[in-house]
Amino acid sequence: MNTIKIILLSVCCAAVVPAASQRVYTLDECRETALRENARMKISRGDLSAAEQEKKEAFANFLPEVSATGIGLKADDGLLQMEMAPGQRMKLVEDGLGIGVTATLPIYAGGMVYNGNKLAKIGVEVGELKLRQTENEVRLTVEQYYWQIVVLEAKLRTVEAVEQQLARIAEDVAAAVEAGVTSRNGLLQVNLRKNDMRSTRMDLDNTLALCKMMLAQFIGAEQSAVDVASSIGDELPAAPGYLRTDHDAALGLTPEYQLLNKNVEAGRLQKRMALGEHLPKVAVGGGYLYNDFMGFSQNRFLGFVSVSVPISWKAPHSVRKQRYRYQNALTQLDDGSEQLVIRMQKAWNDLENAYQQILIAANSIEQSTENLRLNEDYYNAGTSTMSDLLDAQTLFRQSRDRYAEAWSQYEIKKTEYLQATGR
Repeated sequence: MNTIKIILLSVCCAAVVPAASQRVYTLDECRETALRENARMKISRGDLSAAEQEKKEAFANFLPEVSATGIGLKADDGLLQMEMAPGQRMKLVEDGLGIGVTATLPIYAGGMVYNGNKLAKIGVEVGELKLRQTENEVRLTVEQYYWQIVVLEAKLRTVEAVEQQLARIAEDVAAAVEAGVTSRNGLLQVNLRKNDMRSTRMDLDNTLALCKMMLAQFIGAEQSAVDVASSIGDELPAAPGYLRTDHDAALGLTPEYQLLNKNVEAGRLQKRMALGEHLPKVAVGGGYLYNDFMGFSQNRFLGFVSVSVPISWKAPHSVRKQRYRYQNALTQLDDGSEQLVIRMQKAWNDLENAYQQILIAANSIEQSTENLRLNEDYYNAGTSTMSDLLDAQTLFRQSRDRYAEAWSQYEIKKTEYLQATGR
């Protein structure tokens, strides 16, 4: 039996048998479920709904403000009394009913109503952008959990392959010891390495189980733990050159840049509203009044115009305050734009580096596989020690683990770069 072929066959096997109670999810299914069920998404959608209601509330300021009052009166004696003649007293307002309805419509409010509505609209747009940000964060976190599980399962398959080889080597060495052609030292080394592999497997099993539970909780799955459908492939992924884009042109596509622009717009409107608070306000209104307190019914219709001129020493200071905040928003836009472009470049550098790490890891696998094959041949020929063979086996396992880690990092860095460039 060729040991190297057994190891490669076991490591490259993509099929993973999930536990009976675990549903197998693809990466797309994890994303879709998380975007629908994750707690962060629900909170972000709730914030957007609140902003939409605030916008409707602001629009109501364009409509007349209607108020209605009613009063019923019953006194033990007249509230108004007049002595008409000796022994004759007239009593009024002893009981009765009064009703009033008024409506007031603002004609000019210093731009407060108009600018308040525009500000509420910006609030909805900000809510939509923050929802998009939350979607990006959830997608990235899902991928991190997902690929962590894939890497752990790949490491487990490597451990299984190494354990199979160790079991065969232990069998051969035990037979050689029994035949008296070798010492027990080699058998002890193999058994120690087998114990190390059992310990490694236990650690991987526990970490894997926890990661599956964390993924299930994050995506809002009904199961307490889920399994994943992907595995680390043997074919190298495509080079990332096709993902490269112009970073300056991509700036306007990012939700972070759009939020900075909305902050500037909001600052401009808040500056206008600060001024509007101290401008005259004009409103018209009308109403209907009814009462029968005087013993007979009285109906009155009325109309009115109100003009209020606020007089405040605070006006110049509040306007200047908002002007400074507006200038700060402009500064944040310039500074934030530069940082976002730098973030794009860093994400691209990380993506290229992750791809190079895959190439290096793939080359290491080829070299460690050949090194393991040669050391096994040398050991069988009696020209190499058991320690050399076990060291070669360790290098082989480490190269497979690094390849799996590099692959997962490349997939995560792709997502980070696409999100950094607004895609």
